[in-house]
Parts: sequence; C-alpha cells; structure tokens
Amino acid sequence: PLIEGCDVSEESFDAKEGKMINSGFLNGLDVREAIPAAIEYVEKQGFGHRKVNYRLRDAIFSRQRYWGEPFPIYYKDGIPTPLPFEKLPLKLPEITEFKPTESGEPPLARAKDWTYEGYPLETSTMPGFAGSSAYYLRYMDPHDNDALVDRKVDEYWRDVDLYIGGTEHATGHLIYSRFWDKFLYDLGYVCEDEPFRKLVNQGMIQGRSNFVYRIVGTNKFVSLGLKDQYETTEIHVDINIVHNDKLDLEAFKAWRPEFADAEFILENGEYVCGWAVEKMSKSMFNVVNPDKICDDYGADTLRLYEMFLGPLEQSKPWDTKGIDGVNRFLRKFWRLFFDGDNCLITDEKATPAELKVLHKLIAKEQDDIEHFSFNTTVSAFMIALNDLVALKCHKREILEPLTVMLSPFTPHIAEELWSVLGHSESITFAHFPEFDAALAAEDNVTYPVSFNGKMRFTVELPKSLSPKEVEAQIRDMEQTVKYVGGQNIAKVIVVPGKIVNFVLK
Repeated sequence: PLIEGCDVSEESFDAKEGKMINSGFLNGLDVREAIPAAIEYVEKQGFGHRKVNYRLRDAIFSRQRYWGEPFPIYYKDGIPTPLPFEKLPLKLPEITEFKPTESGEPPLARAKDWTYEGYPLETSTMPGFAGSSAYYLRYMDPHDNDALVDRKVDEYWRDVDLYIGGTEHATGHLIYSRFWDKFLYDLGYVCEDEPFRKLVNQGMIQGRSNFVYRIVGTNKFVSLGLKDQYETTEIHVDINIVHNDKLDLEAFKAWRPEFADAEFILENGEYVCGWAVEKMSKSMFNVVNPDKICDDYGADTLRLYEMFLGPLEQSKPWDTKGIDGVNRFLRKFWRLFFDGDNCLITDEKATPAELKVLHKLIAKEQDDIEHFSFNTTVSAFMIALNDLVALKCHKREILEPLTVMLSPFTPHIAEELWSVLGHSESITFAHFPEFDAALAAEDNVTYPVSFNGKMRFTVELPKSLSPKEVEAQIRDMEQTVKYVGGQNIAKVIVVPGKIVNFVLK
C-alpha cells in the first residue's frame, strides 16, 4: 500500500486522504500535500510540467439510470426527433425495477408505455448536474410553463449575490453552472454573463483521529510511548472505542475480525493511542455524531458553538471542551427573562448605560455578519450579556431587540422568548434593530501621553473636556511629574480625543 493504514487486501484504496508510505521522498506527507510535491519534483527533474485539465470539456451528458431528467427525444425510424413543445415537460414513468435490463439497457427500457405516438422515447436520463446547474435561474421564476426563466424576471433578479459552499463545489457544481449560464447568455436567454457574484468557501469541521501501532508482520500492537522501539504501521482506530486516548482493548478485539486475537504491549498497564486533527472521514473512523450533543445540550447550543469555534472560512478542529461555556451563556441569557418560573420582564425605560450596551452590540453584529465573522459576534454577545447582568437589566426595550439579534444564531430559544415577550407572529418576521451612533457613543476617551514624541502612559478622561482642561488634568499627574523630571515644558500639544504630547527642553 502507498497510504498508511489502508486495507488493499480485497480492493483498491482510492480515498485521497491519509499519510504516504512506500513512496520515497513523499513518505510522511498527507496525500493532498504529496500531489503538489510530486508535481514540483517532476518539473524540477525536467520529466514533465503541470497542466490543468477540465473534465467539462469531455462531459458525457447521459446516464443509464432511472433517476434524472428524461430527454424529450423520440426515435422515428431510428432518427432522434425532439418532442413538440406542447408535450413538455416530459415526466418519468412509474416503474418497480430500477436496475438495467438483462440485455444491458437503461431502466427506462422496462417501461412498456415509454413511447410517443408509438415511437420509442430515449431511455437514458440526464446527469445529476443537469437540473442543479440551472436551479438558481428556475428559483427566480418557478411556475413559468413557457420558459426556464422569464426575461423580465431575470433582469430583475439578475445574478446570485452570494454562494456559500465547500471547495468541492467549485469543481463539482459551479463550473457546470457557469458553463450553462454562458451557453444561455450566448443564446440570449439570460442577462448575466457570470452566474455568481461572490463565492465563500466555509472551512471544514475537523475530527480528532486516534491511531494504534501494529508491529510489522505480527498482530501485536504497541503503546504510543514504546512504538519507537519497534518497526510499526500506524492504523486509524474507531474513536468510539478510545477514551482520553486510552484504548478499550476488548472493544478493539471485537471491532474487526482480524483483531480478534490481537496482543498488546502496554505502558503502565494501559494502551495509549496516537492522535491527530484531520478531516472527518469514515475511512479514518473519526466522525462525530451530533445527535448526542443535541440530546445533552440542545440544537441551539450546537449551532452557536459551531459558529463560536472560529472564522467561517477556516477549518476548525472539533472539540467539545468549550461547549459548556456556550451552554452557560444561553442559560445566563434566559435568566434575563426568568428567575425560575418567575418572569422578570419590565416595561421600565432603559437607562443610557443599557442603551449603550445594546447599540454597541448592534453595530458589532451588523459589521460582523457582513464579513461572516460570526465567532466575534458571539464573543461580543457574551460581553454585552455580562454588562447587562451587572446592570440588572430586565427591560423589554432592551430584551426585544436583543432577542431579534440572537435569533439567527439560536432560532429555537429566540422564538420561545419572542413568544414570552408577547408576540404572536414568528420572530423571523421581526426587523433587525437600527443602530443609533449617539446612543453608543463613549463618555470617556483614552489619551496616549507622550514626552518628546515617546509614548509613556495612557489616561482615560471625560470626552467633554476642552484641550486646556485635558492639559491641566494631565500636568498635575504623578506620572507626568516623573517623566518631566525637572525639565522645562516648552509646549503641550493636545489633539482632542487623540493624543497629548509634552515638548520638553
């Protein structure tokens, strides 16, 4: 085998994941790292050069299966002929057997009435990317029976503003959509030459894998701390039979038949597994089922925690150690509304301090959502919640907009609290609160204080002070006296709200 831990005893291993072995200078690299490294080596040695091949060029647009859009083509005297327009759309017939026929024909050949005016219809169907390549156009005009999309409707909606999808979408879907769009654009059926304005690739949630180390040529497995004393092969093991990196020996023996008679070389009476953070994959046995997290914490906690893990476009290792903190945040948020079964919501007018907390959060969330920085929004929510708890705020004027702002992150809890606030209509119809800069304005400003251009300390002063008042307050400070050190103050420069600089001679 060329990939560590793969089993090629019965069939080839074609997954592009794992570490390379038996491959010379590529040993130890991940498969995805090894591919560009091999290409670079070939180019340096002068054996060849890299080239990009688009499979779309040679795409076959038919499949010998039942599921797929049927071709509106019938064969009259063996000549392919399009169905009349008024006979569209052509729908699949109902059949009970979906395998090819005994003679190798597609499943549609089993349908006895799959004909038009006695002539046989095409039995192949379109591929999976047929309908999906143009679905965004049909979304604009789903009930039009005369066109894929009406020209006026297309001119109103135009292109897709934002497409969020994994990197595999670029080659597995978007390239085909782009081909279709350009084809339809050239024929004058759509108004945009490019279908998507912006693409964002979300990062993967990675898994924590575990390994066991089999001594080459045996069925003995050696613990992590002792493996360097032997020649071993690293094998991925199911994370469900590993606890805190300690292998459940009996569960391992029962896991796969070839390990039933496994022997172990332990350290301190335990088998310690190796580990790595990798893509979640069935072949690496590191897939985490979210059902248990939903059962223990609820779907909103899982959803919020995923967004809290890090930036949208970065891959992030899955680790449940921080999920308790997110769950505590939601419980704390709930306690703004309730103390046990007692509702705490009041109709008192919000104070300036409470409104400042709210409007600073509104500005932060608006900006973060525009930049897909959901993790920093969650952090800002946690800070704002602590401030409101300290202010003992239970006022409807604050809680209503706060609930609306939390709803994209935790829709179930927000919907529940929205109902508690007295609304019969779903929170999904509520307007996002408007930001008021005056309410978010800070009362104080932090001044860096410099002496001959070198910043020595900072001081926080009321924003309302005039430059002369700022100078007077800072002149009398103990730190100022220290840095002046008996020198003459030739000049004091105060830039309101920005900086203070003492020119000394």
